[in-house]
Amino acid sequence: MQTDPRLARSAKKLADQAEYFAGLAKNIIVKIPATETGITAIEDATYRGVSINVTVFFTVAQVVAAGEAIERGLTRREAEGKDVSTMGPVVTLMVGRLDDWLKERYNSDGLCFDPGYLEWAGVAAVKKSYEEFKARGLRSRLLVAAYRNALQWTEFVGGDLVLSPPFGFQKRFHASGIDSEPRMDIPVNPAIIETLCTMPEFRKAYDVDGMTPAEFASFGATRKTLRQFLGADEELDHIVRDILIPA
Repeated sequence: MQTDPRLARSAKKLADQAEYFAGLAKNIIVKIPATETGITAIEDATYRGVSINVTVFFTVAQVVAAGEAIERGLTRREAEGKDVSTMGPVVTLMVGRLDDWLKERYNSDGLCFDPGYLEWAGVAAVKKSYEEFKARGLRSRLLVAAYRNALQWTEFVGGDLVLSPPFGFQKRFHASGIDSEPRMDIPVNPAIIETLCTMPEFRKAYDVDGMTPAEFASFGATRKTLRQFLGADEELDHIVRDILIPA
C-alpha cells in the first residue's frame, strides 16, 4: 500500500500511516518515498515492525541511505527482543524512470554520444546498488521496477533481488525465446560508464555519495514522480467525490 503523498513532509505521519496500513493484514507491505523525510520515516516504521517498500528511487545514494535506515530499524527491534523473522523489506529502484530522465537531459543539454548508452544507465545503477548492499551486509532486498527494455531483465538474472516487470513486459520476455545466462555480477562495459559519467545527472545517480539526503527530493526524476503521485491522488479524490455526490 502507498502512503499518502500529501504526508510527505512529516516523517511521523508517514510512519503512523504505514503502521496503520500494516495492521490491516499480515501480507501488506507499505510504500514510503526515498526523500530525506522518508528516510527518517522508513527507520521508524521498520522499528515498529512494518515491512517497507521504499519507492520513488532512482539513485545509488538513495538506495544505500534507505537500506541503512531499514537496517537501523531492524537492529533496534532485535535489541529489544522483537521479532523480525516475518519482515520482508525491499528497496525499489525505478530503473526505467532513471533512463527516462537522463534521456530528457541528453536532449535538453544538447549532448552528443551514442544514445544507446542511455539504455544502460538504470542497469548500471542497479548493479552498483546491488554491490553496495552485499558489501554492507544489508538485509533488505533490491526490487527492480519501471521497465523500459529487455536489458532490465537479462542483466539482472542470477541476482538475489526482486524483478517486478509489468505483465506486458513479462509476456514479451517469455515469448522472446531468450535463454538468459546469469549476468548480475557482470559489470556494465566501463566505456559506457565513462561516457555516461560526462552527464552530471548520471553521476548524481551512480555515485554512492552523489547526493545527500537533503538533495534527494530535488533530483529531477524524483520531482517528476512525486508530482505524478500527487496528481493520481487528486484524481482519486475526484472519483470518490463524483461517487458520493454525483454531478
